[in-house]
Amino acid sequence: MHTLFEALVDAENPLYERIIDNLLTQQYSIIDDFFDAQEILELRNSIRLKHEEDAFKKAAIGNRLNETIAKSIRGDVILWIDEQFINPAETLFFNKINELISYLNRTCFLGILHKEFHYAIYPKGTFYKRHLDTFQNDDRRKLSFVCYLNDEDWQPENGGELVIYTNENGVEVEKVIYPFPGRVVIFESQILEHEVKPVNTERLSITGWLKTR
Repeated sequence: MHTLFEALVDAENPLYERIIDNLLTQQYSIIDDFFDAQEILELRNSIRLKHEEDAFKKAAIGNRLNETIAKSIRGDVILWIDEQFINPAETLFFNKINELISYLNRTCFLGILHKEFHYAIYPKGTFYKRHLDTFQNDDRRKLSFVCYLNDEDWQPENGGELVIYTNENGVEVEKVIYPFPGRVVIFESQILEHEVKPVNTERLSITGWLKTR
């Protein structure tokens, strides 16, 4: 019969513990094994199919209560994902997201109650200037989450790097993160400013936020 301590140890998830440790030490985490190759392939097929159906719209600045479109700031097109109407690939995606949320709430008491995710496509030549993932009239976003769905032959010269700006001992540091297919990046929404560098080849991802209240 397990003791309570043994049960807690058995319940530990090494991947999620690595994410938590990264967030505590550097406010962001880069994970290359959150999803497997088949899951990424299915999600890539899903985003391309929905793009072919012309379901995407131009991304805006601000939240849904105060949206403006500004090509000089961001150039991606997006499609919000409604968890009530999802395909098998998206079901697998949300199963893992919900499992992560449950683990974070149970172990770190983050109080994450809501989430929102969308597909994002950056056409060649587009970008997203430096910004913070919170709004003046809405500060519920706790963690930002991005999963890259680029083609398997994606190369660094294709552009579209994510740059996260951190502060180390009072000095600003730029952390450049390449959007390799399957890579997941999680970071603190209210603290870390970031940007997407100009894209030389179409850039695909799922982006979202884990929210409180």
